[in-house]
Amino acid sequence: MFKSMKTGVVALILVGTAFIARAQKTLDQGAITYGMKYELSTEQKHAIDESMLPEERTVRFSGNISMVEMNMGPAMIKILSDGLQRNSLFLVDIPVIQKQYAAKLSKAEVDAQMGNIVYTDLVKTGEKQTISGYNTEKYTYKDNTGNAHELWATNDIKLSAGAVPYGLEALKGATPIKYSAFQNGVKMVVTVKNIKEEKAGPYSLEVPKGYEEKTLAELQAMQGGGQ
Repeated sequence: MFKSMKTGVVALILVGTAFIARAQKTLDQGAITYGMKYELSTEQKHAIDESMLPEERTVRFSGNISMVEMNMGPAMIKILSDGLQRNSLFLVDIPVIQKQYAAKLSKAEVDAQMGNIVYTDLVKTGEKQTISGYNTEKYTYKDNTGNAHELWATNDIKLSAGAVPYGLEALKGATPIKYSAFQNGVKMVVTVKNIKEEKAGPYSLEVPKGYEEKTLAELQAMQGGGQ
């Protein structure tokens, strides 16, 4: 289950023009909506069901913790992640069989699920552009698998740690509005569509009452038909 979601989990941001007048404001809680486009090779188009690749994802955040909800057929899935500790809680609710499962993921497990990607050599280019109503500047960077990337970031708005996309902490307060990433060998271009300041959370990485705790491997095995 978790592996099938990886491509849609890394891309997490949204921006609304209503906040432009509040330059440099830090949002401690709210919701971010991201648009995602995929650049598939001919081989990937034959191997991947493009209808399963999400075109949009909304992330809610409160302080250091973000939350993503996904409807995966009979299961409703929530992923809660700590933006500072980089650990996560994975919740699976299957109403049809009245089962609820939870798995805690350490930072090492989260890193492994994300392909152990490390971004380096983040460099400002000086090129400017307005994207989704935000004043942005272009950066280039690369990852430890040899892929080159670019992103556009703004200082018009600052988000709390729970809303910072995986691996882009080096921006140190600038908010990514558009960036590229690779997941499972698939290139994505992620663009913030909207950011809303609204009540979210509070969220916790403690297993809720009534959930049966399992390991990540056990949850993945369940995808093959076990319970």
